[in-house]
This record gives sequence, C-alpha cells and structure tokens, in this order.
Amino acid sequence: MKKVIFILLFLPSLILAYEIFYLQNVTDPIKYIYTVTGAIALVLLFFTTTISLIRKKINLMSYRKMVGLFGFYYAFLHLLNFLILDMELDLDFAFSETLDKPFIYLGMISFLILLFMTITSFGKLFKLYFRYHKVIYIALALTTIHFIMAQKSLSEIQMVYVGIILIIAYFKFRQRVKL
Repeated sequence: MKKVIFILLFLPSLILAYEIFYLQNVTDPIKYIYTVTGAIALVLLFFTTTISLIRKKINLMSYRKMVGLFGFYYAFLHLLNFLILDMELDLDFAFSETLDKPFIYLGMISFLILLFMTITSFGKLFKLYFRYHKVIYIALALTTIHFIMAQKSLSEIQMVYVGIILIIAYFKFRQRVKL
C-alpha cells in the first residue's frame, strides 16, 4: 500500500515534467509550474490535516508523514521555480521581490514553517518538536492567502479553498474540544 501511495503522490511530478519537456504544449512554463506545484502542495497539506479527522472511516494515519513530506516536496519545487526559473538565481532581486510583494513573503513564511516541520519530522527531533507541528494551520492559512493574492482576484476555486480551511478548522476544533 505504501508503494502505491508513493507512486500516486509522485505521479504529478512526472506528468508535469512530461507536459513541459516532452509535449511542450505549455505557453508559459514558469506560470504553469507555479500553478501546478502550488496547488498540489496546498491540496496535500490540506489532506494531511484531514487524515486524523477521517481515521475512523479510513485509517491513513501511518501515511500522514509521507503525505506531508510530499506536500513539502511540491512546495520546494514551487520555491525552486521562483528562485531558478523566475528570478534566474539573482538572489538580490529575489530578496527585493520578496519584500516588495506581500504574497511572496507570505509564501516564504509558509515555506519556512513547512521546512521546520519537515526537519523535525524524524526521530528524536520529532519527539522534541511534534507539539509545534500544529503550526501547519498557520502555514495553510498563509499559503491560501498567498494563492489568492498571487491570482490577483478571488475565483471560485479560491473560495472553495477558504471554505475547506474553515470546515477543517471547525472539525479540528470540535475534535480538540470533543463537542
């Protein structure tokens, strides 16, 4: 089962590479990579937070770390796209762009939270820092705001993301308080 989930989580990378490098049918590859990697990261991070909510019906708790790490992987690809393809490794320009555009620094803050969670997801570090992994909700909120601001308008899909965050937050609150 673990191998199947791994393949399913890695498959979007292969499809993305196939579309960009083989089919070459994408008119703006940088924007396309932003959209695909960002959306997949966001969906996987949302799913990671809901695994504990659905565990009585479908127990995927043993795969939650893998799903979360793949969420980080796609967020990392998103960041690499920004630094390498969009900013062309001009770190001064990337830094000034980050400070000039609020949606970029919200994304950077979210990425740093995900980086912390990834680093502290293993062994002794997990035992020391697992309590702090609740910051995933801050990362989800910042990432959703980042996504909305990057699009420059509130679309139906973005309203769905916001709705999903609110629903997850409600059920997580109920789970903690045991209403």
